[in-house]
Amino acid sequence: MKIRKEYFIGLFFIIAIALFIWGFNFLKGRNVFTNEKSLYGIYDEVGGLTKSNPVSIHGLQIGQVKDIYFEQSMSGELVVVLSINNDFPIPLNSVAEIYSSNLMGSKAVKIIPGNSDVIAKDGDTLQTTIEGSLKDAVNQQVQPIKLKAESLIEAVDSIVVVFQTIFNENARENLKNSFENIKYTLGNLERTTSTIDTFVVIEQVRLGEAISNLEKITKNLDENKDNISTILANFSAISDSLKKADIPATVVNANKSIEKLFSILDKIDRGEGSTGLLVNSDSLYLHLSKSASDLNLLLEDIRENPKKYVKFSVF
Repeated sequence: MKIRKEYFIGLFFIIAIALFIWGFNFLKGRNVFTNEKSLYGIYDEVGGLTKSNPVSIHGLQIGQVKDIYFEQSMSGELVVVLSINNDFPIPLNSVAEIYSSNLMGSKAVKIIPGNSDVIAKDGDTLQTTIEGSLKDAVNQQVQPIKLKAESLIEAVDSIVVVFQTIFNENARENLKNSFENIKYTLGNLERTTSTIDTFVVIEQVRLGEAISNLEKITKNLDENKDNISTILANFSAISDSLKKADIPATVVNANKSIEKLFSILDKIDRGEGSTGLLVNSDSLYLHLSKSASDLNLLLEDIRENPKKYVKFSVF
């Protein structure tokens, strides 16, 4: 009986040690009762990823992060060991992406399957990437708003400076004077407009008469278009006649005639010929005058004493 009790105690101790080993490995992300394979990923940073963080594919957890350590060459890159305990075939060109699994920022790894026909085996290295954190996403969304807000603040600051410049004492006085000038200009413009309106009213009758006269002229032109056509035809004929006439020869002949006339007038002025003597000599004029007077006395005497000059005899 005593031997059985010792066996029982030894068996219980062995089971406790096995449970301790299983629990320790389970807490470290290893399951001693399943076949697992280790895949590797190399990252520039892990963004808070720790051991035992879940590894999933299509949202289903297929393993855990087994270990994280610096690469042996001490280049600063980090090696993440992924413990996969699922038989799902993972293509060799799949991507192991670190992402935020919840709003608290907890990290996990999801495997994005590739399209390669080669299946990853234990010890293979996958391609890696890191999803932007919530902070990065918020910053990405907020950055344009921040830039717009900064531009708006700069614009408001410029407006404030402009208002400060405008509403100082000198600027207010200048602004007041400007408004007074504008008021004076508007008054002048109003008076000018009134004057123009009065002028238009006064000249409206004249303008109407002018338009009426213009209509009459247009009507007369339309009524006499045949006469106008005839006149234009006559002018055309005259133009053709003038074109055919030897105008230069006519002008030359006229010049010769004028020269002859000037020559005759010159001779008359010099007293040459009878016409020249008549014009320039008083004696000829006096003789002609005396002869005309004597002739007049003779005719008068004949009229008064006809018998003296004419004798009638019946037989």
